[in-house]
Amino acid sequence: MITHFHRLDELDAVAHQLLAEGRTQSVWLFEGEMGAGKTTLIKALCRALGVVSMVQSPTFAIVNEYTTHEGHSIYHFDCYRLRNEAEALDIGIEEYFDSGSYCFVEWPEQIPSLWPATYYKVHISADLDGRRTVETQSVY
Repeated sequence: MITHFHRLDELDAVAHQLLAEGRTQSVWLFEGEMGAGKTTLIKALCRALGVVSMVQSPTFAIVNEYTTHEGHSIYHFDCYRLRNEAEALDIGIEEYFDSGSYCFVEWPEQIPSLWPATYYKVHISADLDGRRTVETQSVY
């Protein structure tokens, strides 16, 4: 699926589209340049899923856990600062991936050999005019 949007007020509709398409996948890999809008899109997804806590980038913590109003956990990873895949293993990333809970992973290219066999890939890019393009792919 390819989706375009210009304004932040369109983001909630985009999040609902992505959740409808990617609902069978628990691990979502977010790719895109710095500033493309990965964290902003994840915030919209968390709103759509009913997260009750504040959603922010886990740049220094590597992983943040959020809870929905129904008590479900959602995990948000930022792998940008990882020096190697061993650091991801040290935080137990494979256990998170196996949990069945949504795992939203920014900068997954830092840990390519740790990707699960099935995942939902989300690539976001920004044009010079501010338009965002979101391209998705389910991998089984």
